Amino acid sequence: MQEEIKTDKAPKAIGPYSQAVVANGFVFASGQIPIDPATGELNTGTIEDQARQVLRNMTALLEAAGTSPAKVVKTTVFLKNMDDFARMNAVYGEFFKPPFPARAAVEVARLPKDVLIEIEAVALR
Repeated sequence: MQEEIKTDKAPKAIGPYSQAVVANGFVFASGQIPIDPATGELNTGTIEDQARQVLRNMTALLEAAGTSPAKVVKTTVFLKNMDDFARMNAVYGEFFKPPFPARAAVEVARLPKDVLIEIEAVALR
């Protein structure tokens, strides 16, 4: 059985998908981009600014699902430019502590709204 997670503390889904879904004790969080959920405004700052907004959104979504960044087991980081990896990684370390989640990080040709970063996550509930 699946449970849809919705919260106003993370950007609303902008298509036919859920912000997150809980299934079999796992939370599958859709990719978050740097939109401020309070204003709906896109954060167009540096990679650090955008990564912090993305991870704040992810934290809010995880908390709405009854979990936290400490229970994340896997993330995927999508970067517009792999040259931003080290700067993204420094911010990522502000939100995730040992034992760190498994992770993939890939450079992509384009992201929604032409942002610099998107992150999705799987967590234990």
